[in-house]
Amino acid sequence: MDMEVQDARDRSFKRKRDDLPDSFPATNGGGGGGGGGGGVDLSLLEAVERSQSTVEVLDLKTLKKLVLAFERRLKENIEARLKYPDHPERFADSEIELHEELQKLKVLAGGPELYPDLVSLNTIPSVLGLLAHENTDIAIDVVQLLQDLTDEDVLEDNDEPARVLVDALVENNVLELLVQNLQRLSESDPDEMAAVYNTLATIENLIEVKPAVAELVCEKTKLFRWLLTKIRQKEFDSNKQYASEILAILLQNSKANQKKLGQMNGVDVMLQAVAMYKSKDPKTQDEEEMLENLFDCLCCLVMPLENKERFLKAEGVELMIIIMKQKKSAYGSAIRALDFAMTKYPPACERFVDVLGLKTAFAAFMGKIPQYKKNKKERYQEDLEERVISLIASLFGKQANGISRGSRRDRLLSKFVENEYEKIDRLVELYVRYSDRVKAEMERLNQLEFDDLEIDEDERYNRRLESGLYTLQLIAVILGHLWCSEHPGMRARIEQLLKLQKLSKEDVKEILQEYHDNIGDLDGPDEKERAQTKIQKFISAL
Repeated sequence: MDMEVQDARDRSFKRKRDDLPDSFPATNGGGGGGGGGGGVDLSLLEAVERSQSTVEVLDLKTLKKLVLAFERRLKENIEARLKYPDHPERFADSEIELHEELQKLKVLAGGPELYPDLVSLNTIPSVLGLLAHENTDIAIDVVQLLQDLTDEDVLEDNDEPARVLVDALVENNVLELLVQNLQRLSESDPDEMAAVYNTLATIENLIEVKPAVAELVCEKTKLFRWLLTKIRQKEFDSNKQYASEILAILLQNSKANQKKLGQMNGVDVMLQAVAMYKSKDPKTQDEEEMLENLFDCLCCLVMPLENKERFLKAEGVELMIIIMKQKKSAYGSAIRALDFAMTKYPPACERFVDVLGLKTAFAAFMGKIPQYKKNKKERYQEDLEERVISLIASLFGKQANGISRGSRRDRLLSKFVENEYEKIDRLVELYVRYSDRVKAEMERLNQLEFDDLEIDEDERYNRRLESGLYTLQLIAVILGHLWCSEHPGMRARIEQLLKLQKLSKEDVKEILQEYHDNIGDLDGPDEKERAQTKIQKFISAL
């Protein structure tokens, strides 16, 4: 995070109901301490006691007093500006006083239970109107106030007051006003740069309380346009990092937002942004986080079919393979993006084979993963392993769509024959490892039930999926494809290796049957039937 932004955030209100120091400074001499008081200056204590008596309790009475003072200063400022539009010196004092009242309103973050009263006093329209104030300093004050009032720590355990406040803000056009103000801020000014950060933080806070805001803000404002412009910026800064994070939040659970950004050339912008790191690594941890956010955006973006097409047309498959070959820190993220782009989209799978992606993918499958500091952690290696398995399953077709025939499928199958079936050896090794992990989770769940903790079937299944069952199912699907190729050498190798591990085809069939039974109808009943028919074919063949 840039120092200017950090400083600005540090200067912002700390949401304490009073402003007392945690400890008092000791004097150098022992004078005036009395009674072994550890050198405490009594005059300081007296000053603190006097100041304490002036601290007001934050209640409805205080709220009304604050609101009244604010409304009065606002009225005076409007009148002064109307009376002396060409003489700033004549309304400067009223602006300073308005600024001071806005600062005082920040104390309300210490009493979120009063938010419904703040709303009923009809203060929200007056505050939000100042986001369009001619003096950007006043608008910046409002942004800071909104961030404080909606801060995650403040709203914790205050669900109902938070909902009342956020609903009132949204009804009074907070989204439109925030984004309009955002567009006039200049990041060359440290205060305005901090206000950009605070604006994004406020939008994130609003989404946290009211998830529907994620789609509303993209429907009603030009936030997407602003974020794309920021992502295009070559230089890294904290606001670019935050823009990438907000973009990922807006895309993660919204098909409407994914489609809208796709129509705005978003796929191309994301590819250009990650292409900057194809042959270099991020310089800092913050920059590394931004790059991961950009890949998160890309993965969400390529979920709708029309965006998969855009990814293919923009040569996204080729770029991801280049990133993998360069073996920089974006290596694992490129595999993940390819997996998302190729899932249920045969044209991307075909392009992957055509541009010689198999060699790169199977090197990763065999565990030849480039080493960096961050990926020495075991979990990173496992994530990558699971992602590569998913990618290979996508090539075959996890359910119904993949490379189903022709020379490309022959090339894919031949990878499992070369070097004396080493890929099948690796596949069975992974099958055994994930099978053991799922069995261990089953035993753990059985123990929990034995200890009188009830776990329903859905919860049990989801926990097993998280422990590695989904990856085990994908490995079983790949084994099913290999078996159905009717290649005698591959079949013999699979049977031999299963026997060595004291397993049989029945074990694989059980995993496939459970996968078959849990295929959802998210893509419609016809697609579900096609997928189940394919898995049933594997079960019958085995």
